[in-house]
Parts: sequence; C-alpha cells; structure tokens
Amino acid sequence: MPITEMLSRNARVYPNKISLIERRPAENIRREITWLEFENISNSFANALIARGIKKGDKVALLMKNCLEWLPIYFGILKTGALAVPLNFRFTAEEIEKCLKTAEVKVLIYESEFIERIDAIRENLTDIIDYIFVGENCPEQATDFTELIQKYFKDPPAVDICDNDDAALYFTSGTTGVPKPIVLTHANLVSACITENRHHLQSSEDTFVCIPPLYHTGAKMHWFGSLIVGSTAVILCGVKPKWILDAVSEEKASIVWLLVPWAQDILDAIESGEVNLKDYTLKQWRLMHIGAQPVPPSLIKQWKKYFPNQQYDTNYGLSESTGPGCVHLGMENSHKVGAIGLPGFNWEAKIVDNLGRAVPRGKVGELVIRGPGVMKGYYKNPEATRKILRDGWLYTGDMARQDKDGFIYLVDRKKDVIIAGGENIFPVEIEDFLRAHEDIRDAAVIGMPDRRLGEIPVAIIEIKAGRLVDEEEIIRFCEDLPKYKRPRKIIFDRVPRNPTGKIEKPKLREKWCYQRESVFAAL
Repeated sequence: MPITEMLSRNARVYPNKISLIERRPAENIRREITWLEFENISNSFANALIARGIKKGDKVALLMKNCLEWLPIYFGILKTGALAVPLNFRFTAEEIEKCLKTAEVKVLIYESEFIERIDAIRENLTDIIDYIFVGENCPEQATDFTELIQKYFKDPPAVDICDNDDAALYFTSGTTGVPKPIVLTHANLVSACITENRHHLQSSEDTFVCIPPLYHTGAKMHWFGSLIVGSTAVILCGVKPKWILDAVSEEKASIVWLLVPWAQDILDAIESGEVNLKDYTLKQWRLMHIGAQPVPPSLIKQWKKYFPNQQYDTNYGLSESTGPGCVHLGMENSHKVGAIGLPGFNWEAKIVDNLGRAVPRGKVGELVIRGPGVMKGYYKNPEATRKILRDGWLYTGDMARQDKDGFIYLVDRKKDVIIAGGENIFPVEIEDFLRAHEDIRDAAVIGMPDRRLGEIPVAIIEIKAGRLVDEEEIIRFCEDLPKYKRPRKIIFDRVPRNPTGKIEKPKLREKWCYQRESVFAAL
C-alpha cells in the first residue's frame, strides 16, 4: 500500500488522538493537531494542488523549517500522486534555483524566512506555476496556505497510487560534492516504516521527539516508525539541552533521536549544573538513539552514567537507502557501542574491495547494502546511478570493517581517507580518539597537502566552553596513537556540521588547506 494509506488509517482508528505537537520554546509556542486534523489538512491541500493543475508525476517543493504544517503538506503532495521535493533550508538562492530547475518543480511552498531568496530568483523560475506561502503576511506574489486549504473539501482525492509509484525526490546532503536528486518510491517509504518500527518497537503509546530538519530523510524516516502505529510525535524547534529535557518531561516522551553534538551538549549541561535532572520527569524516556555520524563510545559511556536504565541504539543509513535502518546496532547490543551494527531488518550488507569482492573479516573495504529501501535511482542521471547501484547493491562510499561477530564498524568515507607516505589513515579513528579527551567538545581530521608525504593528517579541535587546553597537551594526548596516525598539525577552531550532524569537511579543506600560513601549531 502507499504510505498515504497509513495516515488515512490512523485518522480512522485514532481520530481524536494527538498526532503532532509543535514546540517553539524560544517563542513560548505550543500547537497540536489530531490524526483526523492531520488527514483533513493533507486532503484539502491535495485537492487544492490538483485544482491548480498538479498531476501524478509532477514535482512540488517544500522550502520550510520544521513546523506543524510541514508533514501535512508533505502528505498532501503525496496524495496527489506528485513527488514531494524537500529542500535544505540552508541552501543559498543560487542553490535553491538549481535544485528547483533540476527537479522540474511546478509548485513551491515556502515561508517568511525565504522571501528574499525566492524573490532574488523568481524571474528565472519560469516553470513554476504557483508559489504557496505558509505563515502570516503572505506576499502579494504568493497564495496563502491557510486560506487555500479552507476553500477545498476534505475528502481524499481520487488518485490511484500504487507501491511502485514515485513518491519523493530528495537531494543528497552535498557534503561530498554537488547535491544530486534521489528518487524514492512509496514502497521505499513504507519499507522505512516497517524497518524503523521493527528496530525500536514503537507502539501507539510511545511519543517521539523529532528535532532534526524534516527535509532530510533521517528525521522523517525515524518518525515513520511512529506513523505506522499511530503514536504521537513532538516537533521540537530548538536544540538547547533544557528545551530537549523540557519536551521529554512535559510531553511524556519515550523516544528521542539525537545527533552527537546535541547529546554532548546535554551531558555538558548536566555536568556544569546548567540543568538538574531531578527537575524533570524522565522515567518514561526508554530509548535514546543516534545516527547520521560515527558515535564516540566515550560519549555513550558517559551518557549511561546519567541514564543507566535507558535503551540505546546507533543507526546508519543514507538518503539513497531511504534514510537510517539498513544497518543498526540494536538495543540489545550496547556492549558493541562503537560499531554501527548489523544489517537491519530486511537488509543485507557486505564489505568489498575495489573489484566488488567480499573481503575477510577484519579487513577494510567499502560497505555495500541491499534491501527494500534502496532508491530507484538518481533523477535523470543514469550515469551517476550506475556508479552507485551495481547488481542490486548500493555502494555507500563508506569504508568499513567487520569484527569476528559480524558487527560493522565505519572507518571513514572513501573520499576522506588520507594517504600519508603510502599509509592509509582513516580520520574517524583519530576523531573518536580525540573526542575521548575530557576537554574536547568536537574534532575533525582532514588531509592537508604535503610536498614530501603527499598528505598529512590535520586535527581541527573544538574545546568545551570554559576549558583551557594548549597545543602541548593535545600533542601529549596523541602519543597513545600509532605515530603515523598522530595529527601533524593542530588547529583550534569550530567544527562545522550540517543540519544532520555530518562534519562539513569540504568547508574545512577550503578554509585550512589553502590558508596554510594561518596554521599556527605545527608539531
């Protein structure tokens, strides 16, 4: 069945149950809707789009930050048979224009923060037939969303949608180059619902706190595990530790998906006395899980000191696999923290060499996966699709190894491997080591060109607030690393991450690899 039927079923079975709660602590705003209201908004919006000429196979883009309307709009698009095209809200006007043109978008939904960016490119977007605005003070050139849905009936649109129909077009995060559009089908989305629920055992009584941006597959596909059973989700707009703990406590939340920096911020706030766990009701918080990036074992060990009875899981995935779940640690495998885990429910995984042959356990190779969430392909880009999809396997570009028990450990991105004097150096290993230092908040390692060795490892280190650490201390700390893995230069700076928590290494390379005179701490 198409994923839209899950929403319709929830509206029938749980019509008066709260489906979504929006919390904006900075503005002291809390809003909520039931499953029936969710369905009605989606149906009205779908009928409005159809009246505007949107038909099956068309593209409708969302350029919005997380809000209560986001998911009803998304499902309204899907109900028309069109493809939803969520856009990264950090994109520049030029990037937005390129994505809209590449995806051949017919309608754009946006909000006030993006007015200037859209106005700057509007005259170039000749294929867009309508702009729909969400929020107050609708611009003259746009259609008001609230007024629009009030004009159209709430009955489901008469559009025949099947499992293999295209449902959404997602752009890659762009951390390794120009973003590419990924086509996902309804069957892909439904598979994410099943896998996520099988992994984390959500029931209709659970409440999930959703913090990451909904334009990305990670946050939404974790919510899919709640959608399939009709449980409540809290859309939390803000990442301060107090706001997260307030949401868990006041909404009686049981599941929270965090990124590494947010988990570290909570721990720092606890240790500094900024928050006191006794002030919150947290007994019902049964699961904290992390994804989108390697998870330092030291962080989870520290987390367990304060939340000893809480379940934990690591999730691995990529947009091309319909988000997380193709590999996961498993709540029962906390003794293997540091691994990304085992193949997920309905998934297969193996580690291969450059010729696609499986490598022995313990050897490093490229992680490849196969399962129901593998994308249909890159939109109108068969060459790029052939490079990543081979014989049914998705080549992830991540270097990994398996231990004797079959657990998979990420080593690094294939493109991020540093080759120094013929030795392969995997930055993730050094980053995990550095983050174990009690004063280091975050760390990134990149390769800097070197005349003699080809490349040398350089560490960008972000220190915790209020801590003082000098170069000599970091040098001494790194003496426990094999000599060839020790960073040759130390830079104290902020570690940039994208909204899904991945280190933006192209930015670091641009900033530091071409400004070597600014590097002040040669070892």
